[in-house]
Amino acid sequence: MKIAFLIIDMQKIFLEDKKESLNVEGACEYINYVADCIRSKNHIVIHVQDIEGAEEINSELLSFIPEIKVEEQDICVSKEHSNAFWNTELEQILKGNDVELVIIAGFAAEHCVLFTYNGASERGFKPVLLQNGILSTKSDVITQTYRDRNIISYNVVPYII
Repeated sequence: MKIAFLIIDMQKIFLEDKKESLNVEGACEYINYVADCIRSKNHIVIHVQDIEGAEEINSELLSFIPEIKVEEQDICVSKEHSNAFWNTELEQILKGNDVELVIIAGFAAEHCVLFTYNGASERGFKPVLLQNGILSTKSDVITQTYRDRNIISYNVVPYII
C-alpha cells in the first residue's frame, strides 16, 4: 500500500506569531518524525501551501516555517481554497503514485485540515489525521476534529510503512 503524508499550511503567515501559544514546536516534532519515516520507505511527503491572496502578501510570509523539514524529494502543491484537492493537481499526484492511505497534519484543524480530510475521503482515499500533528487557534477544535475522524499515532507509522 502506498502512503502519502500531507502537511497542510505550515506557513509563516499563519504561525509565525502563534508558535508558543499553539505549541507549534511540539506538532512539528511529530510531523517531522512521520515525514522522515515516510521518506525512508519511498512513500510521498507533500507540503500544501496556501497562496490565496498571494499578490497582496509578502512572499516570504507564504514560505513554510523553518521548524518543518522540507526535503528535495518532497512535493509542494499550491492551493487557493480550504480543500487541498479543489482546483489543484493533488488528486492526480496521489493517483499517479497509487496512493491509498493519506496521513494529514498541519494547520488549521477546523478549516484546511478538515476540508482536505473530507476531500480525500470523497475521492476514494483512506484519510487519517496525525495525532498531535494538527493545530488550531481554537482550543476545543482539535479534540472535536479527532473525535469524529480516523486518527493515527506517530508510533504506528513505522509499522504500517
